[in-house]
Amino acid sequence: MSSYFEFDTTDAFTTGALGEPGQRTFVLQVRAEGQRITIKCEKEQVAAMSEYLRKLLADAPDVSQRPIKDAMQLSMPIEPEFVLGTVGLAYDSISDRLVIQLDEINIVSDDENDIENIDQHDASRIRANITRGQAAAFCEHADGVVASGRPSCIFCGRPINKDGHLCPRMN
Repeated sequence: MSSYFEFDTTDAFTTGALGEPGQRTFVLQVRAEGQRITIKCEKEQVAAMSEYLRKLLADAPDVSQRPIKDAMQLSMPIEPEFVLGTVGLAYDSISDRLVIQLDEINIVSDDENDIENIDQHDASRIRANITRGQAAAFCEHADGVVASGRPSCIFCGRPINKDGHLCPRMN
């Protein structure tokens, strides 16, 4: 069942990770108009969103106000509405808001590797307008969430588990 949400003003746009490093589940959360919508996503999607939002902010006027730190924490309970597929990000200079569109990935095949059977036509969608301050706070918070996982190997850059890892550069 697909859902469509559009928010002209957003109370909070944030991200978080649930679970232990190496086994974390990443989520995005939009809170607006008395609703809380949580979307399951990948760590790389959070990092890419942060990077792209920073590029959009670089071309926009300077940010003067940011939400308080508590607004960046996930709100409970965390029940993902859907799994994130495509993301659209844009800056609307008329309203001075960043527009974020989050679309559900809708797989119609049992084989998750079957790219040809991914259907975006009947997917859920969220479109939220956030302030430049909210975008800047999201970027800072997202960077911290992504970096709080397992440390990276100084030789190969891959994550190191508690019991180490097999480094391809250290054979």
